[in-house]
Amino acid sequence: MKFLGNVIATVVGIFVFIMIFFFGVILIGAIFGGDDKVSVKSDSVIELDLSRINNDYAGKYKDPWVTVFSDKKGVGLSDVINAIEAAKTDDNIKGISILNDQSSLGLAQYKDLRNALESFKKSGKFVWAYANTFSQKEYYLNSVANTIYLNPAGDLDFKGLSSEIMFFKDFQEKSGIHMEVIRHGKYKSAVEPFLENKMSDANREQVTALLNSIWSTVCGDISKSRNIPVDKLNEIANGLLARTPQMAKNQHLVDIVAYEDVYHDAIKKALKIKGDDDYNKISILDYTQNNMTTALTNIADDQIAIIYAQGEIAGGEGDVNMIGEGSMRRSLQEARKNEDIKAIVLRIDSPGGSALTSDLIWREIEITKKVKPVVVSMGNYAASGGYYIACNANKIFAESNTITGSIGVFGVLPNFTPLANKLGINSEQVKTHENSANYSPFVPVDEKFKAFTLESIEQVYNTFVTHVAEGRKMTFAQVDAIAQGRVWSGSEALKIGLVDKIGGLNDAIAEAARIAKIKDYGTQNYPEYEKTVGDLLANMPFSRTKEAFIKEEIGEENYMLIEQVKRFQRQKGVQAMMPFGIDIK
Repeated sequence: MKFLGNVIATVVGIFVFIMIFFFGVILIGAIFGGDDKVSVKSDSVIELDLSRINNDYAGKYKDPWVTVFSDKKGVGLSDVINAIEAAKTDDNIKGISILNDQSSLGLAQYKDLRNALESFKKSGKFVWAYANTFSQKEYYLNSVANTIYLNPAGDLDFKGLSSEIMFFKDFQEKSGIHMEVIRHGKYKSAVEPFLENKMSDANREQVTALLNSIWSTVCGDISKSRNIPVDKLNEIANGLLARTPQMAKNQHLVDIVAYEDVYHDAIKKALKIKGDDDYNKISILDYTQNNMTTALTNIADDQIAIIYAQGEIAGGEGDVNMIGEGSMRRSLQEARKNEDIKAIVLRIDSPGGSALTSDLIWREIEITKKVKPVVVSMGNYAASGGYYIACNANKIFAESNTITGSIGVFGVLPNFTPLANKLGINSEQVKTHENSANYSPFVPVDEKFKAFTLESIEQVYNTFVTHVAEGRKMTFAQVDAIAQGRVWSGSEALKIGLVDKIGGLNDAIAEAARIAKIKDYGTQNYPEYEKTVGDLLANMPFSRTKEAFIKEEIGEENYMLIEQVKRFQRQKGVQAMMPFGIDIK
């Protein structure tokens, strides 16, 4: 036994030593290798690769140990846009190359980025683009370039927008897994896939209107950049007239069909580089990191707080991919109490989520705007709960292709009674009072329980509409007429009074400064998340989750189908959620 104990002690000791050594190396690297600034050489070209940029805000943490184990780049899209702005006056930067860019960013984020690139071009510097293939979304961004190259063996996807919604009514009947749906609003189609086998007229109406509005923005921007009439672009899309590289060139969607080496040689020629010498390149991540460490924008006495609300809305602390009341309310309170901060911009990119959490954040904004102006900037989404936390701001900005509105609520309760009956399982409840039993997924839904739940849904809906009416200075009836869970594009939302102006984050910041009557100001980013090292280590390669392995085995699309079902199963309480998961293609 003593021998066995010595062996175990030795093994544990070796394990502890390895862990201490591992983390020690990381810590030493963080302390002594933290200054990894890349020099910007003269006559440099920024390579715009956005594959590692997922959000507007990359996040920061209260615990410095968490920062050690997080991504050292820590770059968000807002940082990239600021860097492009700085590059306009950087004598070392001669242009930007968009090279085979593939990104998970949304169309509204691309709109903001396009605006920054348009501004960069006006400084007299070039923006060139090359791709082996162009998806439709990628082409939207790349179309801003002065010159567009396409690989001779590649292709260009330009066919208009579409969205696909799956329906599960028959699946429920065959499987015995039934989703009990309680909702308010004829357009509340988040739950429609569980009620029908096909799309309702109301849902088709809103999806069609939304896609047409977003396409109008996309097509309009491409038309201006490429000097092609909108009618001609629609003709190209309708007939797939740009499906090959040569056809794309014939339709003037691209300028040159050539391989990548020809593209680089052309840049060398533009920079007047002779011989075999290569031109100087710097990645957008490195350039942005440099800009973040050297920028002097935050030395001003007056500050504007930018609070980022990204992802679904849920309880708890939240993080860069989830809006929690913990980090959001704390950020608003800190900004409100900081005397140097004169105004607040709330950047929202959310399809909604928990109605309760949305209301808690709404209340904190209501308190804050009595002390300092609050301006909202909407990203890809500010729908349902995302709009809930926006509606009482002093001013609301949206991109023309932002998805917003969806003023409505619903509840979804999974019920396995038919499946249990098939398997020979019977569940019965014993209770002391008529309504003392909790909801059980193995017992048929009681009509009285359903009535009480609907009453709760109606109460939340009425509160939601009332908040919007008060925040937007409209009557309850006016809001109710455009609510009912319907989604709108930013340009449509402007017409019906849900937003004030079309513009990006920088436009919202400028408006906040105007309301606060300040001219020289810096910015401070929030939230600062209260995360532990354990939370970060869970995302490291040696801690890959079962979800990561499943996604690798069955593919991204099949995994998203499973996630869609799981998403409904884990929703608890009344939801103020965007009416459907929309993947615009």
